[in-house]
Amino acid sequence: MVYYAGVDLGATNVRAVVAEADGTRIGVSRRSTPRGPTGIDVTEGVLRTLRGACSEAGIDPNWITAAGIGSIGPFDLAEGAVIDPANLPDSIDRIPLTGPISKLIDSDDVYLHNDTTAGVIGERFHAASNPDDMVYITISSGIGAGVCSDGRIVSGWDGNAGEVGHYVVDPHGRLTCGCGHDGHWEAYCSGNAIPDFARLLADDDPTIATDLPLEGPEFTAKDVFDLAGEDELADYVIDQLAHWNAIGVTNVIHAFAPIVVSFGGAVALHNEELVVDPIRERVSEMVMTNMPEIHVTELGDDVVVEGALASALTEGTGDRRRLRG
Repeated sequence: MVYYAGVDLGATNVRAVVAEADGTRIGVSRRSTPRGPTGIDVTEGVLRTLRGACSEAGIDPNWITAAGIGSIGPFDLAEGAVIDPANLPDSIDRIPLTGPISKLIDSDDVYLHNDTTAGVIGERFHAASNPDDMVYITISSGIGAGVCSDGRIVSGWDGNAGEVGHYVVDPHGRLTCGCGHDGHWEAYCSGNAIPDFARLLADDDPTIATDLPLEGPEFTAKDVFDLAGEDELADYVIDQLAHWNAIGVTNVIHAFAPIVVSFGGAVALHNEELVVDPIRERVSEMVMTNMPEIHVTELGDDVVVEGALASALTEGTGDRRRLRG
């Protein structure tokens, strides 16, 4: 038998799947992403997760022919590593990936992609219709995009194409992104940033009534969405998120002219009516080119790991036609 693997390294979770040559999953594992203290600790977490998927599948890791990885960035592709990830602790400066995974599975066929690039690969691989021009956008711990243009996956020479979460949407730079720069889309609308954005809006207008635990240590984006329709500040935050999200998505549309924009990531998937529907409504009034179809991925939380697996299946077999483009 021939086996393939897909790995999804996110800022919150690590996922791994093992599949047979036809894509049938036979092993799955999921763990929380280690918070350090070093990048090697994260690497070890990835390897444990992949070993767990192999154990569930009943195979040894060295039986895997090829593996794909969808990971947070940015990358040093020459070393197959993540460098200075924005949404992990500052002590984590480098996370080796391709070398350790290659050693684990005893194969050089290991393919590293930005997580959103893996997302667009997964969308195209599984889509009933597969336009040559589409974008996958994640709104989760961070924000990013995977792009397919004219039937080709856009990775960039260094693997870092699609970092649209670092578009500057606020020239006043009132909030600082996890990357250290000001005014980025991700600094306002990502899951990690929404609590700070809520505090900023509350400071701007102290008269807005709220039951949000603004100063509580456990205050999260979920608190904002849970109080939608019941809390004045929560509703105002959600309205302003729609404003900045629409600006970011409009920029993506004008840059790449997609026929389809697909959304994933925890913030979008868990709050479609409050996040994706307002984007669709506002973007339609902002674009000066053709309006794409906007929807939420049907692959849910698995879109990145499915894309990573699709990469292994297509690159590892040489049958790139299965990426439909």
